[in-house]
Amino acid sequence: MALLAIKNLTVDFGTARAVRGISFDIEKGETVALVGESGSGKSVTALSILQLLPYPPASHGPGSSITFDGQELVGASEAALRHIRGNRIAMVFQEPMTSLNPLHTIEKQIVETLHLHKAMNGAAARARAIELLHLVGLPEAESRLSAYPHQLSGGQRQRVMIAMALANEPDILIADEPTTALDVTIQAQILKLLKDLQARFGMALFLITHDLTIVRKMADRVLVMTEGEIVERGTTHEIFTRPQHAYTKKLLAAEPKGKPLRPETQAPVLLQSSDLRVWFPIKTGLLRRTTSNVKAVDGVDVMLRAGETLGVVGESGSGKTTLALALLRLIDSRGAISFDGKRIDALSGNAMRPLRRAMQIVFQDPFSSLSPRLSAGQIIEEGLKVHRIGGNAAARRVEIERALVEVGLDPSAADRYPHEFSGGQRQRIALARALVLKPRLVVLDEPTSALDMSVQAQMVELLRDLQARHGLAYLFISHDLRVVKALAHAIMVMKDGKVVESGPAETIFNAPKTAYTRALMAAAFDLETL
Repeated sequence: MALLAIKNLTVDFGTARAVRGISFDIEKGETVALVGESGSGKSVTALSILQLLPYPPASHGPGSSITFDGQELVGASEAALRHIRGNRIAMVFQEPMTSLNPLHTIEKQIVETLHLHKAMNGAAARARAIELLHLVGLPEAESRLSAYPHQLSGGQRQRVMIAMALANEPDILIADEPTTALDVTIQAQILKLLKDLQARFGMALFLITHDLTIVRKMADRVLVMTEGEIVERGTTHEIFTRPQHAYTKKLLAAEPKGKPLRPETQAPVLLQSSDLRVWFPIKTGLLRRTTSNVKAVDGVDVMLRAGETLGVVGESGSGKTTLALALLRLIDSRGAISFDGKRIDALSGNAMRPLRRAMQIVFQDPFSSLSPRLSAGQIIEEGLKVHRIGGNAAARRVEIERALVEVGLDPSAADRYPHEFSGGQRQRIALARALVLKPRLVVLDEPTSALDMSVQAQMVELLRDLQARHGLAYLFISHDLRVVKALAHAIMVMKDGKVVESGPAETIFNAPKTAYTRALMAAAFDLETL
């Protein structure tokens, strides 16, 4: 008998059918990968296993069955499900910022699951929490216990989520895009960790991912899903060498392609910084005196011309996002910053406001950066209202719909709310919110990390097209060097707040000078380290 058996699973949201009568098994100790485009029903399937969908509006069709170790989960009592959730079946969610409690420290959130399922408290629970954080490669684990989620980088938050999921050594780990927020070197470490834990505990892994490179290295079997149906299944070798379905062939062929647009060498410098520093003080003792500093950004020089793309790469916590926020004057910094030839580092908040229209940002996690209380149209309209663009509601509606069409969404999407969209669609809304103001500079903070490969390729084409059409300059932050290679004219490699290497993208990719850059390239383009 299979450890997990799903038979004829159907999931409806009102009149919309998200999952259409799928069936599959997972055996003890094996890795099964579920792949497909954003919105295909992958996450809905995963959430159904633990009965975490909102019932209603979600409902299972007649005959739907999910059995774990012989126990039926569809319709099971909350008491029965509580015994299984986080204990025998654990889940790593796709968006850690919205999955971690912003009001609780990292220690409290990890210890909670140990207390509930292992009756572990006090020093023993704290020691286990530290052990788990070391296990997932979080630096300075002891000092991180007192941190809150917003004080960690995206990759660090994802590692905390994985630590929580592994706390009780589950029989099955459901990993919904477990490495999307991780840089390539940590991604390789986490995937190796998961394989080691499988071997040690006999844990089964249900892997949901858009990264087919990971699937090829990790999975025993592959399920290919589109529009709520599993259209092909087989061993990993069969799927990658002899795909049968047209959709599977499309997925395997999809990857960011092409080269950056040819830049104008005489284009004016749009954004520049000199000796930029962002130091966060560490206060200790009874009087809370500053005894040292975390040098998140330490003496960084930036130069970005109009119409160009500067790729900023480096491991999680290297200072990439902090640098971007400092350049946009969204956090305090020291050092000179110029935009369009004018110094802005000393400007007040009011003086910066007119410039905000020209300097936009698309954040890493679209679900947490889009207000759940506003429709997509209202989210995009906010900037128009602030900057008094469009004389009335009707004129603004025209601009909103134009922005949605420009990023590849139907104008009717304006009336839907963020939770009604897939991850890729939410990222397009975030991009539309920035573009509707017709900016000159767009900071893109991991804009493709949550997107499947085919949508990544579409987004790269879209960004190139928008850059050609509007002469946009991009500051492109990413851990995915394949995407950076397709977009960036120049690259800046950061480590521990400093720039360790910079120059033309072609030079950096073909002849990296530092060992750190070479390690990044090896992890990105050759995952033999797994």
